[in-house]
Amino acid sequence: MRAVIQRVRSASVTVDRRVIAEIGPGLLILVCAMQGDDDNAARKLAVRIPKLRIFGDDAGKMNRSLLDTGGSALVVSQFTLAADTSRGNRPGFSAAAPPRDGERLYQLFARELTAQGITVETGEFGADMAVALVNDGPVTIWMEN
Repeated sequence: MRAVIQRVRSASVTVDRRVIAEIGPGLLILVCAMQGDDDNAARKLAVRIPKLRIFGDDAGKMNRSLLDTGGSALVVSQFTLAADTSRGNRPGFSAAAPPRDGERLYQLFARELTAQGITVETGEFGADMAVALVNDGPVTIWMEN
């Protein structure tokens, strides 16, 4: 699985002009299941992300994790993280998992975060979403397992 993690002061997802999810301080996690990913890949990524020490401590150093801060996570499916731009100007997305598998792994990923005590909000898989955020830092991390 691939993920782009952004430390945020706040974030929200709107579908059809209705806010369906929003968080305060925490992480916006854009996640994509790739061809060949399985349950273990989703669980592994979900265990790693909350432990990332990307929040400031009292000295301003990035030494605290989402678990340490008690922040929330907004998880949004984003198949475009699978983009292959090596053959021209139009990205290909064939490396993304099929939608059925992608949705199942996306939901598993969100449940695994919740199981670790993280407050999780989610976007709507396959929907045309407007994602708003106030990036904190900015801190943006790309991860793949």
